[in-house]
Amino acid sequence: MADRDVADHSVPFSLSTVPFPSATLHEAAGQIGALPSAIKPAFAGARMAGPAYPVNCAAGDNLWIHRALLAAAPGDVLVVSVDGAAEFGYWGEVLSTAAIARGLGGLVIDGGVRDQLALAGLAFPVFCAGVCIRGTGKDPGSAGSLGAPVRIGEVTVSRGDLVAGDADGVVVIPLADAAAVLTAAAEREAKEVELMRRLRGGETTIDLLGLS
Repeated sequence: MADRDVADHSVPFSLSTVPFPSATLHEAAGQIGALPSAIKPAFAGARMAGPAYPVNCAAGDNLWIHRALLAAAPGDVLVVSVDGAAEFGYWGEVLSTAAIARGLGGLVIDGGVRDQLALAGLAFPVFCAGVCIRGTGKDPGSAGSLGAPVRIGEVTVSRGDLVAGDADGVVVIPLADAAAVLTAAAEREAKEVELMRRLRGGETTIDLLGLS
């Protein structure tokens, strides 16, 4: 079980330092890092950005998530792999309340969550593969890990990677590339502002994007 004696790979990613949409980050990174489209906000308006804290859980067991709440640093986004067993409610009102108290930045999980209305009321950012009331176990002997890389869809997520999520989905940018991607994202946003201005002026996407 990892703890905070491990070197801190976090960088100060947050919504204030990463104000860009997930799609913009994905494009600015060269169209990499998009997590599966099945992973969506658990409630309308959920947004987050922060350093990844990877967690692996055994199928149908959420004990390693409880352990992660103690091991992760404030601002960290838990990125949880459940070994393909999505049809369980691994997270709910209790864990969101605990995560808020610990100052965490959000949750991404390729499994289910429950207590959807309560999660919306708490407003802790949760991105999941679905809503499922099926309960989980807490076996002390269950296999799992904290802080070690996990794979979500086609994306390997390592500790400290930039994770950003909004209504469109979730993107993960490798830590080594994050600074360059944020610069490229700012440039892309500025170009799109000018593009929109010219479109409102009557020019066409065919001409402006060189599609003729």
